[in-house]
Amino acid sequence: MSLAVISGFAAAPAVPLLYRLAREKTGWIVALLPLSLFIYFASLLGRIADGEIVTAAIDWVPSLDVNLTFRTDGLGLVFALIITGIGTLVFLYGGAYLHGHPYTGRFYTVITLFMASMLGVVLADSIILLFIFWELTSFTSYVLIGFYSEKAAAREAARQALIVTSAGGLFMLAGLVLLSLSAGTWEISEMVGRSGAIQADSRYTAALVLILLGAFTKSAQFPFHFWLPGAMEAPAPVSAYLHSATMVNAGIYLMARLYPALGGTDEWHVLVTAAGAATMLLGGWLAWQKTDLKQILAYSTVSALGIMTFLLGLGTEETITAALMFLLVHALYKGALFMVAGSVDHGTGTREIGDLGGLRRAMPMTAAAAALAALSMAGLPPLLGFTAKELIYEGTLHLHDTDGWIALMTAVALVGNLFNVTAAGLAAIRPFWGKLKSPHAPHEVSVTMWAAPLILGALGLAIGVALTAYEPVLERMVEAVHGEEVHLHLALWHGFTTMLALSGVTILGGLALYVGAPRLRGAVAPLGRASAAIAPSRLYSEAIHGTVDAATAGSRVILTAYLRQYIRVIMITLVAALGYVFATQIEFDNLLHSSGVRIYELIIAGVIIAAALTVTQLNKRLSAAATLGVVGYGVTLIYILYGAPDLAMTQFAIETLTVILFVVVIYRLPKLKQLSSTSARRMDAVLAVVVGVTMTVLTLVVLTVPMESRLSPYFARMSYLAAHGHNVVNVILVDFRGFDTMGEITVLSVAAIGVFALLRLNLNKPKPGEERLPEPMEEEERGR
Repeated sequence: MSLAVISGFAAAPAVPLLYRLAREKTGWIVALLPLSLFIYFASLLGRIADGEIVTAAIDWVPSLDVNLTFRTDGLGLVFALIITGIGTLVFLYGGAYLHGHPYTGRFYTVITLFMASMLGVVLADSIILLFIFWELTSFTSYVLIGFYSEKAAAREAARQALIVTSAGGLFMLAGLVLLSLSAGTWEISEMVGRSGAIQADSRYTAALVLILLGAFTKSAQFPFHFWLPGAMEAPAPVSAYLHSATMVNAGIYLMARLYPALGGTDEWHVLVTAAGAATMLLGGWLAWQKTDLKQILAYSTVSALGIMTFLLGLGTEETITAALMFLLVHALYKGALFMVAGSVDHGTGTREIGDLGGLRRAMPMTAAAAALAALSMAGLPPLLGFTAKELIYEGTLHLHDTDGWIALMTAVALVGNLFNVTAAGLAAIRPFWGKLKSPHAPHEVSVTMWAAPLILGALGLAIGVALTAYEPVLERMVEAVHGEEVHLHLALWHGFTTMLALSGVTILGGLALYVGAPRLRGAVAPLGRASAAIAPSRLYSEAIHGTVDAATAGSRVILTAYLRQYIRVIMITLVAALGYVFATQIEFDNLLHSSGVRIYELIIAGVIIAAALTVTQLNKRLSAAATLGVVGYGVTLIYILYGAPDLAMTQFAIETLTVILFVVVIYRLPKLKQLSSTSARRMDAVLAVVVGVTMTVLTLVVLTVPMESRLSPYFARMSYLAAHGHNVVNVILVDFRGFDTMGEITVLSVAAIGVFALLRLNLNKPKPGEERLPEPMEEEERGR
């Protein structure tokens, strides 16, 4: 299983070379990877359905009890099948959609990395590993959203998605660390059995809020929903993969995976249910007001993610079952519809539904795929979407009734589903029915482009008809989340029930809104304009611009292009920070107690101080360099007096070499010029004294702390036994810090190469066919 995750990362670097060789056939070759992984995960269905859990572990940091642990249960397996199955179709569809695009090779490389990262998220059992893959999905999605990098809108959308999801990821990391500390383990599977200790811990609320921030930002929950519609600047294959079936579902997966440890509390119910309900209603409300196909689908995706979050927040067996069933339904129909939108754009040159109509004659196969996906989205039998909708109503109707709680939650679910019906009609029915209308002569797309969404639409129909075959897997999914044994009885027909009546109301209400949408858009437009000032997207923009303005203002004050100003800022910050610590946490009672100072130590200190003061008064570089050398040699004497001959030898060699280099390099330069005013030099003198006093006090404070180091005795003992060396310092540098020293040597070598290249660079050498410009000195001599 670990190989299944790693394979994507291993294959991605070879994709650009493959594209150079295979060109337009690359999609068919690269698609073999997700197809092979899909077959592998499908082979685990029987074992998982029987209740088995497949695991794999690789030692990583045993001393911290952190390992590369992967785990597949019902929840992880279905996500893995969605990722690899839809990934296979997207790889094939993307090759046809981006036919002839110069960056197609880049697309395949990054989307392969994204697929591997998503597999890592849903299969990782280690909190640390999950976070690493989580951030990799943010980075790869940033590149995919900004695929059309020549467009400013695409670059801004990619940046917005990265900022929002990465910021949420950092909050999530803090929450995961708190969760691990409360549970006493880094393994998610072990946290499940420790929910009592986790929820009784004082850090529970903070951990819950921080983790939910990460999940909400990734799954576009209100008020972080605005980045998802903006991400529609990405190509249709990216939208079909990331923004319907995989990336946006990562937050849903996280909430479902951690439900046994974090769920079931009042805090969980309030935060998750409220966020899901608000997102579901807001996304659905905005979806029917849009006229761009991808925008309609984007906002309906926001609404669908809200539905899943809402159901997980309610947290009963029925609502969890409904959420996980709807997860599969949504992945199938929304992936298909995003591909259909791309095909319509490809075949007509537009995505505006007002400019489209009657395309079923010119694009019959695409129309069939759209119809299947739309019927599932609307929840009509016998498609899988009908069963999911019935389960949603069953879950809300079986809640514990407290002051009309059942009626309220059912009404919220009904309105959310009603908006789904309207969005399905606008995105998949209006463009294909009615009179033929298109800005260009429409044509059917290639077989690959209509086959991929048609397969997804057909799967929604096939699974809807053969529900009983899906029962064992769904049971294992629900058990992984709910934590208890589950027995489901799925069926298309349960008789004339309240759920069926609610389904009928949903269809009729959605159709009524679909018919009246063109007229109602104008009526509600003033409301949208009035709320634009407080919209989360507006607040985000103002926050970004405010941050940039503040940074610019600070840069004008600090970044003056003078090194002395940078040093001032650093020194003032250091003094302020240490001063605060001294004033609040340090007691100075025993600070000045000393065993005595010897006369020769005072003499050396006096010489160093006198030399340092003299340097500040000299106006010749040679004299200043020589005097500065006195300071270095004084430090060398201190090393000798305190038993550090190695450091003394190193200091002596460096000071000697530095003085020689100064003499060789600067003796031709003119006298030093005073570039600062008298008042500035006085301020610098005061600052220098304050810094010196601060560092002296810091040294005295450190000396009052008992030196109880476990490393010093270890190095002293092991230097001879392990490294066969008598000189402890040398052994540490060469053996214990060997790789660190090698890294330093490498850095110096690279820097030396750069310096050599600059020295060899002759900027005055004329280019071929270009006359050499005379130097200023030559012009002066010529004038004389």
